[in-house]
Amino acid sequence: MILLLPAALAACDRQSRSPEQANAGISGEVPAASGEVRDAGAKGNAFSYRLDRSKAGTPAPDFAFLDPDGGERTLQDFAGRPLLVNLWATWCAPCIAEMPTLDRIAAAQGARGLAVLTLSQDMQGMKAVTPFFQKHKLPHLRGYADPENRFGFHYATGQLPTTVIYDAQGKEMVRVIGAMDWEGPEAKALIDAATAS
Repeated sequence: MILLLPAALAACDRQSRSPEQANAGISGEVPAASGEVRDAGAKGNAFSYRLDRSKAGTPAPDFAFLDPDGGERTLQDFAGRPLLVNLWATWCAPCIAEMPTLDRIAAAQGARGLAVLTLSQDMQGMKAVTPFFQKHKLPHLRGYADPENRFGFHYATGQLPTTVIYDAQGKEMVRVIGAMDWEGPEAKALIDAATAS
């Protein structure tokens, strides 16, 4: 538990940037291996992200996580479908801002086979997730929890939200690091690529 505390604090610091840090993010600098940079935040809205294709082709991890019914699931339970796995937390403002767009994508893309999984990184697990979903109107999403932060450590982006899109064969296609408008044209292209595979 003591080892997890610095990681949680580091993630929290990355969510509450000072004005200087926020301006640094607008510059668009990102390590070359991370891929394309998109900074919609510079256009005056809440969404700011970068795309990372450096892990494309990597198989989905097999970690267990908690489902809203009190059981355990793995990504393999959704095999044969493209997956959008969103790591978020109830204390993360950018995560909450993108959640309604994820809900609408889950409704619109479910018929095409896309599974949208919101996987909370709150250490309180379902004790944090259940009240959040009771308070917010997100009828097309289910609240899953990863209280041990296995997915967060595995993806190692150091930022929430982080979303990973997998094809129907369970291979990673792209990571979206930061908050994205999941109804925007770039998100549509990413989802179309996943559902076409």
